[in-house]
Amino acid sequence: MLVISSPSGAGKSALSRALLDKDDKDREGRQQIVLSVSVTTRAKRPSEIDGVHYHFVDIETFERMRDRGELLEWAEVHGNFYATPRKPVEAALTDGRDVLFDIDVQGTLQLYRSMREDVVSVFILPPSIAELQNRLRRRAEDAEAVIRRRLHTAERELEAWQDYDYVLVNEDLDTCFQQLQSILLSERLKRARNPALAGRLAILQKDLNEVLAQAR
Repeated sequence: MLVISSPSGAGKSALSRALLDKDDKDREGRQQIVLSVSVTTRAKRPSEIDGVHYHFVDIETFERMRDRGELLEWAEVHGNFYATPRKPVEAALTDGRDVLFDIDVQGTLQLYRSMREDVVSVFILPPSIAELQNRLRRRAEDAEAVIRRRLHTAERELEAWQDYDYVLVNEDLDTCFQQLQSILLSERLKRARNPALAGRLAILQKDLNEVLAQAR
């Protein structure tokens, strides 16, 4: 479970899209990593597609999902609710896929409490607050009051950087993306995430014993 968080405008969504587009497929031609599409009660932006960027729902639907235990984590951010639907994540993990989360600090801490060993977290920092403001305004999809609210939220979010496994500075998107790819590859290669190695090692030991026995 690869979690990417950042203050709004620092680039986590662009990095997530790039990772999904360029990640290698497995031997069966399937995408190795899939995006966990969050549920949100906020209004859809003109550039967004329901079911692709978010599942857009009203507050009543959100509350029903929360009360039924259908959400893996949820949080209130900028006056709106965001959450991770449980079933798609569990299905992807059972199928042997990695799951990418584009979520906030509150959601990350909730995932830690339920399944810390499965979570790899990356926090994305902007190169400066001035650049963060510029990126928010260049999007031209939020009112000035919304941008100010996001900047106020960024103050709290930046304090959480020490809770993350990795911290990257998104000064140049291509460089930051390459670093993110390296993190994903490194985590995939960890011994604990490769149980098949035990079987391979047993075969190697058996073959070595046979070679040594013949040499005696």
